[in-house]
Amino acid sequence: MSEASLGSRVQKRKNKRKKRILAIGCCILLLLAAGVYLLRKEIGWFVFDHVVSPGIEKTLDNAYEPLPGREVPTASGSKPYAVLLLGVDQRKQEKGRSDTMIYTVVRPKEKKLFMVSIPRDSYAKIMGTSRKKEYYDKITHAYAHGGAYSSVTTVEELLANRVDYYAAINFKGVEETVDSLGGLRLPIAKDLVNDDADHEKFLIKGGQKLYDGKDSLNYVRYREDAGGDINRTHRQVEFIHAAISRMIELNNLTKIPDIMNSLGDTLKTDMPPSEIMDNAKTFFEHGDNFIDSYTLPGTGGKRDDGIYYYNLDEDALNKVKAEIGLWLDPNTSLAELETGLDQTPTT
Repeated sequence: MSEASLGSRVQKRKNKRKKRILAIGCCILLLLAAGVYLLRKEIGWFVFDHVVSPGIEKTLDNAYEPLPGREVPTASGSKPYAVLLLGVDQRKQEKGRSDTMIYTVVRPKEKKLFMVSIPRDSYAKIMGTSRKKEYYDKITHAYAHGGAYSSVTTVEELLANRVDYYAAINFKGVEETVDSLGGLRLPIAKDLVNDDADHEKFLIKGGQKLYDGKDSLNYVRYREDAGGDINRTHRQVEFIHAAISRMIELNNLTKIPDIMNSLGDTLKTDMPPSEIMDNAKTFFEHGDNFIDSYTLPGTGGKRDDGIYYYNLDEDALNKVKAEIGLWLDPNTSLAELETGLDQTPTT
């Protein structure tokens, strides 16, 4: 491919990605921050800072849960940092799995984010559990085996880059949040049927104006289309886009504290509340911003144990490791970040 052709493709991708920061997908902390900013804008900065903000910070205090044995970094100001976003699917009598795993590099100075989605069935070396012997499994099981600590250390091993913070949100709690929003607008043109013997059975009717919390959550969980793990990851992005859009659509923005309380009850993070609030100010006061997103490519198939895994493409994985390193380096120029990665088609 010629340099001019590659440059044209990169520019097209950039044009598609450029949007208001309120349209950022999949970033749970920034979803919270969106509500913070909108409410602050609606009622005035002074009133927000002195009346509303303390209550929101108290809610976030309840979500604050540092990981044992890991030191929480001090506020980095304008320096880049990495957040591991975990969407946890925990049901009755289950330990829970991290069905959504998104490694996000935040560069406050440039108001840019780089989000790497890790397919849930990716075959990976599992770290941070009580097992003494080295072992490999689906990366989604790291959370079940060792909680957020295992997920964080496993992703650090996989991507060969640090995780500064984590944020885990329980999908079941999100169901309540969607209902408090009055439902979401989702791109479901035809009925979605989950009826495989190994999967939870449900039907989502297509063409509805709004989808309630149960249907919205099942949309994220849906597994039986040809795109498999990759399409499931894309639906997670669509879900968060829809949640943010619905929040913006609300006429009565004073409902946002209640919505945030609902999220706060299901959110666990080791990012201090004050830093979450600072992020809201840093990103939402500055107009248009960018997000670069990438899903780790690979191929699915059964291994010798007869279990299906998603086998990551090693060349692509090495490239994304290097790209993350550039994003985390405060000395990397904006021009270097704009080269981007080609999203390799998956099978």
